[in-house]
Amino acid sequence: MTQQSDSWSICKRPAELVRLRRKRPRNAAERPGESDSSTASVAPTAPPSLHSQSRSRGNRRNPFVTWDNAPSRPKKVLVEDEDGEDVGVLMKLMSTERKSGDPPSRDSLAEKNPSEDDSLLEIEEQHANSLLIEDPLAVAPVSIAPISNTEYPADWSLKTRVLFTSPVSLTWTEQPKAQEEALGLSNSCRAHFSALPPNLQEPRYWSEVRSAFQQCLVYWQHPSLPWLSLFPRINAEKSFSGKNSPWTQDVAVQESLMKEWSVSLSSLYSLLKAGLCPYFYVCSYQFTVLFRAAGLAGSECITALISPTTRGLREAMRTEGVEFSLPLLKESRRIRKQHEAVHQRVEEEEEDQDRDLLRGDEQFQKEDEGLSRDNDDSLSWLKEMGIQDQIRKPESINIQLQKEGPTLSLDHKPESAVCVEGSHSFNLINFLINCKSVVAAAGSQTGLPPTLLAPTAFRGATMNVLKARSVSVKSLVDCTYQHSSSLELTGPILPSSLHAITALLQTAQKGNFSAALYTHTPTAVMNIETSQEQRNKAVGNLAHCGLPPASVSRLQMPSTLGKTALTHIAMNNHSYTWKSG
Repeated sequence: MTQQSDSWSICKRPAELVRLRRKRPRNAAERPGESDSSTASVAPTAPPSLHSQSRSRGNRRNPFVTWDNAPSRPKKVLVEDEDGEDVGVLMKLMSTERKSGDPPSRDSLAEKNPSEDDSLLEIEEQHANSLLIEDPLAVAPVSIAPISNTEYPADWSLKTRVLFTSPVSLTWTEQPKAQEEALGLSNSCRAHFSALPPNLQEPRYWSEVRSAFQQCLVYWQHPSLPWLSLFPRINAEKSFSGKNSPWTQDVAVQESLMKEWSVSLSSLYSLLKAGLCPYFYVCSYQFTVLFRAAGLAGSECITALISPTTRGLREAMRTEGVEFSLPLLKESRRIRKQHEAVHQRVEEEEEDQDRDLLRGDEQFQKEDEGLSRDNDDSLSWLKEMGIQDQIRKPESINIQLQKEGPTLSLDHKPESAVCVEGSHSFNLINFLINCKSVVAAAGSQTGLPPTLLAPTAFRGATMNVLKARSVSVKSLVDCTYQHSSSLELTGPILPSSLHAITALLQTAQKGNFSAALYTHTPTAVMNIETSQEQRNKAVGNLAHCGLPPASVSRLQMPSTLGKTALTHIAMNNHSYTWKSG
C-alpha cells in the first residue's frame, strides 16, 4: 500500500530531475562547480549558448521585435575550430605571446571557457574596424559640384497634361477671387506682365501672384464648341463618338464653318508675318502644322513644320507649288555619307534616291506610260477580248510598288516631317484653305475644320483657360511620410505657357519643384533643326508679340532636343535638370 502511495505521488508531482533540467541552462553558468546527486545521472550538455548567456546576465529578448524595427547592434559570432577550441581565446593568447615572447600551452587553451570571452570578441571587432578605417587603399570620395542650369531647352511640342509637385504648398493656385481672375484675363489681352519679387514668403496672400497664374493659363482657339474637346484631333474618334454633330448632314453648315475657319487662318498668318503673333498650330485629324515667326528657333524667316505626312499629302503640296524639305531624311543621309565617304558610287545612289523621293508621281506616271507601251504587245489578247481597259497590267503594278517602297516607308513616321521656309509658307496657307483633305469626309469628325491654337488673340478666336487642380498628398520618402502638393494642368499646353508657369513656380515655390510632362506624340518631332547653317540666336522684331521677354528669349534659341520632347523637369535650389524621350 505504501508502495502504491509513493508511486501515485511520483505521478502527480514532476520529478526533481525535470525541474533541475529546466534550471540547468539558467544556473549552469552561475554555478559551474555545483554538483548534485540527482544531476549526476544527467548526460553532460554542450557549453551554454550566447542566448542563454544573455539571459543569465538579465537581458531578455523583446517578443515584439521584428526584422523591420529591430535595432542594429554589432553581432558577436563565436567561432570554433575543428577541435572545438575557441578561436577568440587563441587570438588573445597569440597577442600575449607577441608581448611576452612565450608560446601558449595546450593546457592554457583548455582552461579557457567561451562564456568568459565576450569582452575579447568586442575588442576584436573594434580592432577589425580600426584596420578597415586605416586601410591605405581607402580613398575619400571627391565632391563634384553639379552644373547649374538656369533654363531648360525650348520644347515646341504640345503637351496634353502636366503634373507639378513641390514640397511647398500649391494651394494658392486654386479658387482665385473674381477680381484676381479678371485682372489676369485683362493682362493677357493687353500683354501686360507685372514684375514679381524674387522671394515670396506666402504666395497665397499675394493677389499679383494669383493673377499672374491665371494669365499663364490663357490660350486662344478656333473653332470652339463647348460640348466637344477639339484637342487632340489625331486618333480622337472616341471623344467625338456619340456627341451631337449637326454639321455632319448639313452641307450649308459645313461651308459656313469652313469659311469662318479660312478667315481665322488668314488673320493668324497676317499677325505672324507682322511679328504680332509668335507662333500658332493647325491641328487636323491627319497631321499638325506649326507656324513660327521669323527669329524663333534660330531661323531668320518664317518656318512651318508638318508632321506626320503621307506621300499623297506631299504630292498634293508639290502640285500646288509648295516647296519643302525633309530635315530628318537629310540628316540621316548626311550621317550615312560621313560613314561612307570613301564609296563615291554609294553617295551618288543615295542622292539620286533623295531626288526620287521628292519628285513624286510625275516620274511614276511617265514610267507607267512607258511600261504600258512595252506591255501592249504581250497583252494584245486583252484587246481582242475588249477588256484591256478594265484590267491593269500586273507587271507595271509590281514595278511601281518596288519604286514607291522607300517613299511609302516614311508615311506616318517622324522621318516624314516636312519643313516649309520663307515665302513658301504663304503657299502652304493657300494650300490648307483650298485642300479638301484637311477636313474629314467620313467618321465622327466629318465636316469639322482643323483646330487653330495660338497664345495671342486673332479674328474669330475664343479665349479658353487650362484646367488646373491642386491636391495635397503625403508621399513616402526614405521610410518617412512627407507632405507635398501637386498641381495638375490639362488641355493644349503651349510652349510659352509652360515656360511662363515654370518661371512663376520658381519664384513662388522657392526654386524647388518637379514636373511630369505628357506630350502629344505627333508634335514631338517639332524640335528638329530646320536649317544646318542657322545655329546661332536669331534676332527678330518680336517686341510686341504678346509674350513675356523671358519667354521670347528662350524660344529664340535653337532647340537641342532633336526629334524627342521633354518628359520630366526638376528644379532644385533654382537649378534645372530634365529628361527627354
